[in-house]
Amino acid sequence: MGKGGKSHEEDENMAAWLVGLNTLKIQPFKLPPLGPHDVRVRMKAVGICGSDVHYLKTLRCADFVVKEPMVIGHECAGIIEEAGSEVKHLVPGDRVALEPGISCWRCDPCKDGRYNLCPEMKFFATPPVHGSLAHQVVHPADLCFKLPDNVSLEEGAMCEPLSVGVHACRRANIGPETNVLVMGAGPIGLVTMLAARAFGAPRIVIVDVDDNRLSVAKNLGADGIVKVSTNIQDVPEEVERICEVMEARVDVCFDCAGFNKTMTTALSATRAGGKVCLVGMGHNEMTVPLTPAAAREVDVIGIFRYRNTWPLCIEFIRSGKIDVKPLITHRFGFSQKEVEEAFETSAGGGNAIKVMFNL
Repeated sequence: MGKGGKSHEEDENMAAWLVGLNTLKIQPFKLPPLGPHDVRVRMKAVGICGSDVHYLKTLRCADFVVKEPMVIGHECAGIIEEAGSEVKHLVPGDRVALEPGISCWRCDPCKDGRYNLCPEMKFFATPPVHGSLAHQVVHPADLCFKLPDNVSLEEGAMCEPLSVGVHACRRANIGPETNVLVMGAGPIGLVTMLAARAFGAPRIVIVDVDDNRLSVAKNLGADGIVKVSTNIQDVPEEVERICEVMEARVDVCFDCAGFNKTMTTALSATRAGGKVCLVGMGHNEMTVPLTPAAAREVDVIGIFRYRNTWPLCIEFIRSGKIDVKPLITHRFGFSQKEVEEAFETSAGGGNAIKVMFNL
């Protein structure tokens, strides 16, 4: 028992609540009851995503709007504390990475195996669903993936952003014959680059406006880097430079920024018959030269989150094919002051790539 006769669990179960614009408060968090197929997980590592920062700064991300207080966070890993009566594959003490979206399994996309497109998806820290920056959460056991001994809890939490890159590579059929261009060297651009390499891409060039991010990309194994401007007038000469640095055709381009200029560059730089995969969602609407790209049979594909990626992400990390550790640039504890500092660090950009909480 904790202080004042409360159970240890009640005493400790706090969460980081988004209670208003730019306002996070660590407050008590009551867990839902443990169902037969659920597990109770003590959170140990939680990363900050760009969408978390959007919610904090604007109370919205795309069409999702925060209307009432919500626990934030969705990149996470922890240790099983309790397992429901029907859970066979996990026991207390197991270290797990959590896939944050719970789909309905009844709608057409779910039945087609494309459960990431489920209209009823309940996704951590997407309003009105509570997230995982908490001491403990209850989650379906089938969305908790056991970590091998040589994969840390922080690496487990990194499976969530890495999943975006893995799903993008699957959608674009990346393999040993695919030369890849990545627009944007932020966290998602970098994990997409690492995933493309693990899928066998022989040559990867990454483009950004920021020297610091480009040097990180180079250190992580990019074959070439190209610094660009934000001026759309510069696209033709930048495309020439990209093609020179690639030293080959651009088979697939991942636009991990999602702006008019990045998409225009992607469509122009990709070879006839190639693919452009839109990963980033910088602009809700874009004006891009689609007709010339269509006339060259450049396929434009989109992705939304991911599906069935955790086992592969864990295997890539376990085997050493992907090293996500260099992406974790800042670490914070779970106190009111540190939570605020962590989000300011993440929002500030600078040299921050992935900001991680250790609970």
